[in-house]
Amino acid sequence: MSRDKRPFAMQYDGSVAAITGSSLMSSAALALPRDTLPPSSYDRFDRAEWAKLRSSTPLTLDEADLARLRGINDALSLDEVEAIYLPLSRLLNLHVSAIQDLQRVKESFLGQDVRPSTYIIGIAGSVAVGKSTTARILQALLSRWPNHPKVDLVTTDGFLYPNAVLEARGLMRRKGFPESYDTKRLLEFVTRLKAGARRLAVPTYSHQTYDIVPNATHVVARPDILILEGLNVLQGGDSQGTKPSRLFVSDFFDFSLYVDAGEDQLEQWYLERFARLRETAFNDPRAYFRFYAEMPKEQALARASEIWRDINLVNLRQNIAPTRSRANLVLRKSRDHSVEEVWLRKS
Repeated sequence: MSRDKRPFAMQYDGSVAAITGSSLMSSAALALPRDTLPPSSYDRFDRAEWAKLRSSTPLTLDEADLARLRGINDALSLDEVEAIYLPLSRLLNLHVSAIQDLQRVKESFLGQDVRPSTYIIGIAGSVAVGKSTTARILQALLSRWPNHPKVDLVTTDGFLYPNAVLEARGLMRRKGFPESYDTKRLLEFVTRLKAGARRLAVPTYSHQTYDIVPNATHVVARPDILILEGLNVLQGGDSQGTKPSRLFVSDFFDFSLYVDAGEDQLEQWYLERFARLRETAFNDPRAYFRFYAEMPKEQALARASEIWRDINLVNLRQNIAPTRSRANLVLRKSRDHSVEEVWLRKS
């Protein structure tokens, strides 16, 4: 079987997309209502209303920082940081401060030192929506607040099963779907982090080799805040219902965000990013997906459209979008990638 006909999965910039030479199924039967109004449990703010909530929070990033933090195909500006992410960092700082105050109450009651547990923020959303950039911006902003300077970032890519395991289980075409993750290991990680473990080793994922890197880890050393970013972080256990779990990863979150956009926008951003990767990262001789750079452009883009329709859209409708209502806050993006609305849960 030729390389471009085999089932593959692609991950770049924290996002996951399965790549296959054949259609898995029609997504029409899985269609869900989109662009619905937020439920009454959310307060909704337009961009101007939300920007006012920045108060006097200083801007601590510059253009050089943004250039380092932007993802592929992300048009993030300092105006966006000021209007959207500074108010959000202020809100999160207030949340963390409240938790720290409660810890001091506990210390007073027990008459002993109690180190606050790591505050965990979950960030979910579709492929190509900009989760990774959101996570990096928040990490940079939150680390500049004096009461929680140590902020770490982990993506769920490292908790994907290695390709050899996915191949053996027939899941290579489902890479990025909930069943392709080692949920037990992810749950163990967040459980031990909340319990105060001093050092935890997280598996490392390579976007270049498109697999877990053997014997390579990222060490999480008891940060003040951990941001956990991934497609399905607002889910937990087995989404098929065959192996019910007593715990969900999101049970350990202190705050959760969902980055949202319309399906048409997401498809356009995915195709634009694919085209850019084809001209950049895929040209690396070591790249697993180099064959897309060598393929005629029209053929490669046609394949990308098929991937979106038969894989990413299915995963979005089945597993990702239904978790939006579990988020504490929703960032709703417009066609130019800017956030046009913010939905904040009332309680």
